[in-house]
Amino acid sequence: MTVVLGGGISGLAAGYYFLQRFGQPLAIYESSTRLGGWIRTEQNAEKGFIFEVGPRTIRPKGQAGANTLQLVEDLKLNIEALPSTHEAARNRMIYANGQLCLLPNSLGGLFKRLPPFKKPLATAFFKDLFAKSKKVKYGDESIYEFAERRFGTDVATYGISPMICGICAGDAKEISVRFLMDDLFEKEQKYGGVVFGLFVSKLIQSLKGENRTPTIKTVPYLYEQSLREKWSMYRLENGLETLPQKLTEYLKSKNTNIQTSAECNELVFDNDNVKMNIKGQEINSKHVICAMPSYKLADCVKDQHPSLSAQLLLIPYVDVAVVNLMYNANDLLKQKAFGFLVPPVEKLPILGVIFDSCCFDMHGNTVLTVMMGGKWFEQNFGQNPTPKELLDVALKYVDQILHINQEPKLNRVHVLRKCIPQYTVGHKQRIINIRSYIDHYKLPLSLCGAAYDGVGINDVIFSARKQILELRNQNEI
Repeated sequence: MTVVLGGGISGLAAGYYFLQRFGQPLAIYESSTRLGGWIRTEQNAEKGFIFEVGPRTIRPKGQAGANTLQLVEDLKLNIEALPSTHEAARNRMIYANGQLCLLPNSLGGLFKRLPPFKKPLATAFFKDLFAKSKKVKYGDESIYEFAERRFGTDVATYGISPMICGICAGDAKEISVRFLMDDLFEKEQKYGGVVFGLFVSKLIQSLKGENRTPTIKTVPYLYEQSLREKWSMYRLENGLETLPQKLTEYLKSKNTNIQTSAECNELVFDNDNVKMNIKGQEINSKHVICAMPSYKLADCVKDQHPSLSAQLLLIPYVDVAVVNLMYNANDLLKQKAFGFLVPPVEKLPILGVIFDSCCFDMHGNTVLTVMMGGKWFEQNFGQNPTPKELLDVALKYVDQILHINQEPKLNRVHVLRKCIPQYTVGHKQRIINIRSYIDHYKLPLSLCGAAYDGVGINDVIFSARKQILELRNQNEI
């Protein structure tokens, strides 16, 4: 029997795609007491709002976005998908130099000088046209260094750095350019510049008659709808936790053996067999699909494969504090936006604030989510801050920046330990090395999840699908 280790969204998706492709018995073991990983929704039906502890929205973009929408359709969650086409969803702000600054959200905005940028952002493209090309040693550099080199310090400091805080709670000066700008980096390395590279590749694409329609068998109806209606993002009516819940229901309906509080402590590979120590019992499997965090897998293989374990441990993780706030009033936010992020140069203890009630209806309530910590968690809060300490910090900056000084009617404080892997410089090569090691020793092991192929919901679901497709192609099952 094939085993999936990890019951987060990637592990559940792997189980789903495995059943779709092979229709064989399957077991899923999750170390915690619940399924869904960092996706967690707290509902308040009486007040008509929800708190999302982890991810809250999904972007319907590209092949991975289309794949998730296909999954939403397959699970019959169509009617649950609530798109946001509201202008607020496209308004992104940063807090810099003591004020909230609206980032350009249209072509015209690129030609205006908007604080905190010293010049219109369009000038950054001209800088790229005349900047000298540079062949980067070892084929990677930090996303901050790349942006600064090609587009200027302002773009790197106030554009890229806060974006990295919002996506992975990391430091842009450490995160690999290949994390978000792999395509742009490759074009610069190949053609000597980003803008010129985009022009040439677009020309070649046009001459070849290529397009960017998702390469899946059928384009999901929801994906086509998202294009027609110009969705910027969507959520599920009863919260994103509905997705792992529906996946769990499907898996159980197909007699999948799902166990929680079932931590794997050791993996031993013996020819075509894998022996696992789970809750003190030996469990055997022909193939293991690992959706656990990479540091947990490292601990499981350290005795038999110390080199693989060492490579897995090179992927760092960060802690994030999430503070959800609900105010029983709908007119507290003067700015209508998705929220704001704080550039690290400001040296504030918060990463940003999401305006949940601006983009989606919260039935007359103002709902905010304050994100804190990440790369700077211990520096700002020590090792074990109390919930009250974190709440006090969140309320202080909600007051200081948004001028909301009343007590929230309801709040929740969560500390998500080691929740987001960091794709530091060299990450792409590390993953190649890890998978090459597995292939070289013919280990019956597949890897999916946030540590390898992207940290977003679309990424980890698509990662699971691709690993199952590779199993089918290799005839390993």
